[in-house]
Amino acid sequence: MLKKRIIPCLDCITINKEIKVVKGRNFRNLRPINNPVKLAEKYYLQGADELCFLDIGATVESRKTMVSMIKKVSKKVFIPLTVGGGIKTLEDAEKLFKNGADKVAINTAAIENPALIAEISNQFGKQACVVAIDSKKVNGLNKVFSMAGTKEIELLTENWAKQVERLGAGEILLTSIDQDGTKQGYDIELTRKISENSRIPIIASGGCGSLQDMAEIIQKGKADAVLAASIFHYDNYSIKEVKKYLKSKNIDVRF
Repeated sequence: MLKKRIIPCLDCITINKEIKVVKGRNFRNLRPINNPVKLAEKYYLQGADELCFLDIGATVESRKTMVSMIKKVSKKVFIPLTVGGGIKTLEDAEKLFKNGADKVAINTAAIENPALIAEISNQFGKQACVVAIDSKKVNGLNKVFSMAGTKEIELLTENWAKQVERLGAGEILLTSIDQDGTKQGYDIELTRKISENSRIPIIASGGCGSLQDMAEIIQKGKADAVLAASIFHYDNYSIKEVKKYLKSKNIDVRF
């Protein structure tokens, strides 16, 4: 069985021409945290298994992903880098791969052009294609949202997850909009439902506030990896502390 991965997430936007890592709640009220290159190096030295950079303003602002920033990070950090935001074409993905990305995460573009999933997977390998799914409960149903969580799509999360797997996604980054930034725990029910019906890894995202939350989403939600932001950005826990705790719960992690 593969070891469970710990992945710090760095949501980025441009503020006064400077790229900043930000954090909000339910995808809103974003607050600047730090410089992404500095944070990336910090998490790498702490023992992160991977890093995920999401340019959350790129699609909404109709611009390309922050390529120059990824290039800088890749010169200081030597673990897999997943990059998402503003990727609309195979050429967009290729540019990121040439500048240090190991995987690309597509969300809105995958919904608007599902063929892009197969294109990226076929050209760069299935492992390089991550489909990000932002999910929110609407009238008791898990619905897919695009455009950084601002646009409801007439797709059930469970059905879309199955479809992206068939199209060639190598992983699914599953984010609960309802739980995002609340520090009240991941959406265990949703994650378990997707995990049990998928043959590809599921990365759980949204709501982590404690070490117990991480253990539960792996043990009860059956996640293959855990994504977290607040607990790392605000130094609630180091990655080493997270791994030590998970190991104490008989969860296999890398040291």
